[in-house]
Amino acid sequence: MPSFELLLTLSVVFFTITTLILLLLPKAYGGKDDTHGKDGEASPRFQILVLGDIGRSPRMQYHAISIAKHGGLVDLIGYQDSELHPDILSNPSITVHAISNSSVVLGTSNRALFLIYGPLKVLFQCWALWVALGNRTKPAKWMLVQKATCVLSSGAFTFRLLRELQNPPSIPTLAIAQAICYIRNTRLIIDWHNFGYSILALKLGPAHPLVRISQWYELEFSRSATAHFTVTEAMARVLKRDYEIATPVLALHDRPASYFHPRDRSQRLAFLGKLPETASLIDEIHLGKLKLLVSSTSWTPDEDFSLLLDSLVGYSELATTSHPHLPELIAIITGKGPQKEQYISEVAALKAEGKLEMVTIKTAWLSSEDYASLLASADLGVSLHMSSSGVDLPMKVVDMFGAGLPVVGWGNYESWPELVKEGINGRGFGTADELQAILVELFGGDGKQLQRLKEGAIDEGRRRWDDEWDPIAGRLLGLC
Repeated sequence: MPSFELLLTLSVVFFTITTLILLLLPKAYGGKDDTHGKDGEASPRFQILVLGDIGRSPRMQYHAISIAKHGGLVDLIGYQDSELHPDILSNPSITVHAISNSSVVLGTSNRALFLIYGPLKVLFQCWALWVALGNRTKPAKWMLVQKATCVLSSGAFTFRLLRELQNPPSIPTLAIAQAICYIRNTRLIIDWHNFGYSILALKLGPAHPLVRISQWYELEFSRSATAHFTVTEAMARVLKRDYEIATPVLALHDRPASYFHPRDRSQRLAFLGKLPETASLIDEIHLGKLKLLVSSTSWTPDEDFSLLLDSLVGYSELATTSHPHLPELIAIITGKGPQKEQYISEVAALKAEGKLEMVTIKTAWLSSEDYASLLASADLGVSLHMSSSGVDLPMKVVDMFGAGLPVVGWGNYESWPELVKEGINGRGFGTADELQAILVELFGGDGKQLQRLKEGAIDEGRRRWDDEWDPIAGRLLGLC
């Protein structure tokens, strides 16, 4: 017979665990909101979950701003590692709930330690998400989840699955979100930016078991969502055809924010005269002897910077030999990423060898406002985005059009024509030679073709986020 003390101890442990579970169990949404707007009507509450850094996900921030603009209350959840949109910070209807980044504590490049830290990191992320979605925030009518993000990590570790899942992509976030929505009686919307398995396939190959597991996971855990948004019509077709999703799938194209807008010549020159990367070259820019290219990149394998670099080397060679009428170029590359230092070293080596005599390449990390001004002040934008799925689109091109900047970009995928109209607002290329030929054609002529593309970019940029969001997302959510 167990002693009385043992029974008492077991009872205390049992009731303690039960109490903790009950306390941590999310409260269900009862269909009523306890916060009221100015007109006395209840304000619907929304949770928006960003899989990564909130500041680097403009689309999810725009969702939050639009919902708040139409009377909703928003809990915006994710990492907070960079600057947020000013309207997010100033709007009392939007509350940001930062999730602790486990990389700060559990990040390691040591293989032995990773075997311990890897599983702990996944568990830490699961716990942080559960607490943020189910306890730190009030019950919501809708939850909007970003899909998909998968950061390609370096190193070939034994526990590769844990290595690939340590950055919070759809695994385990989507499962946790589904569980919270089920308990809380919350309606789930998945906002598809890309397919996570296709990003994983860039590193592991499409036939790798982890890629197949990821694809199965996305398929199974997405079917029960109340609705889906996609960034392209092509992606919506894939969800309906291949995923056999029966709930509403609505294409909601990215559109530029209000601070992306064209500038006149005097505004452009004033900004470039203050920008450290161009201030010393302002006279050449003013006289038209120097043309400005801008490209924003994540410095990862899915945005092959060597395409641009090789094309600029070829352009410089032509400008110093058979095409002396070509202007000099300055290319400003914005963004952060793992391959940045590698390419900076390569650029320096090419410059020392005299292969970039007519080209200057500089990198920059700018505020949102300065980045928008840079786009509006440039002559041509370059997109190196290579779609892993073939059906997503780069947000950077949308921003460029908003600033009235024509675009040349890698365009060998299905959804590219949804945004870029060949010869109207931009041009597409597939190789460095093709990009070089386009640069020579646009900068070596009388400027009329480049001006036509600029007019097309301005026309495309006139349709803004509110024009896209209100009749599609606003109507679905009952706000418009």
